[in-house]
Amino acid sequence: MPDLISLDHIAAAADRIAGHVLHTPTVPSPGLSAHLGVPVTCKLELLQRTGSFKPRGAVHKLLGLTEAESAAGVVAVSGGNHGVAVADAAGTLGIAATVVMPEAAPQRSVAAARAAGTEVRLTPDMAGAFALLDELVAEGRTLVHPFDDPVVIAGQGTVGLELAADAPEVTDVLVSIGGGGLIAGVAAAVRACRPDVRVWGVETEGADAMSRALAAGAPVPTTPSSIVTTLSAPRVSELTLAHVSALVEDVIVVPDADAVRGSLTVAEEAKVWAEPAAGCLVPAAHQVLERVGSGARLGFVLCGGNVTSTDVADWVERFGATPFPARVPVG
Repeated sequence: MPDLISLDHIAAAADRIAGHVLHTPTVPSPGLSAHLGVPVTCKLELLQRTGSFKPRGAVHKLLGLTEAESAAGVVAVSGGNHGVAVADAAGTLGIAATVVMPEAAPQRSVAAARAAGTEVRLTPDMAGAFALLDELVAEGRTLVHPFDDPVVIAGQGTVGLELAADAPEVTDVLVSIGGGGLIAGVAAAVRACRPDVRVWGVETEGADAMSRALAAGAPVPTTPSSIVTTLSAPRVSELTLAHVSALVEDVIVVPDADAVRGSLTVAEEAKVWAEPAAGCLVPAAHQVLERVGSGARLGFVLCGGNVTSTDVADWVERFGATPFPARVPVG
């Protein structure tokens, strides 16, 4: 089994990236608290540079490169947010970058990466994007993997470090899962600081590589079909699976339609514009509360907000989506 990221690694990452990323707000949400019937605190990673948590890991990785690794240029694969973060960080640090994305990636993400001076290569799907990534790495470019890298995971873990310090009352933390880098880092930090806190992972149907890996006992290839491209990794890694297996209470999978409904609920109740990758936490929270009871105090890691009003309008029409009704506590 791979070694898990330690609190010392995450604290060192926090020191390295300070000044390059935001310490994002951790705030109580009266609206979501009333909606769910328990206190809810939101970690607003959608206010991070480039609109998601991803700069934490990308900046940490790029700041640690050798001179030769930087000179070779970096390459990343992404469903959107990681690519934009790498492009932004590389542009700021004067490093040449190439980002590979599937054609289904949000157009605003493609445009943002190109605007940062990065070469963007598009492939028909995410599996093809990872295959092209392997080719470019073989040609000599330096890999900045979205999740299968302890340096990147340590950077993402700074989210959990801040959350544990800023919201010590939280009993249950909900985190979205794509390839698993965010939840690996958050779980490592939160459980080290607060061993009694439960961490829950959330995926969408068709972007459930971690659930499949847990069932199989090892990473397995999947064919992503979810609308939530930012969670659509074709497989997780041994490293992220090891963290989830050891540190996460369970992984909950919700339909795309419920993720969209969750985004609408977050908009109406928390007054925050969140991607379905973050909106999926709302339907998952309903399930968590059925399991742990009304004494819970929830922490939501709202991972990103890079979605357009046109995207949301299209999904609302496609699914007939409306916000969730307020939860009625059992008993």
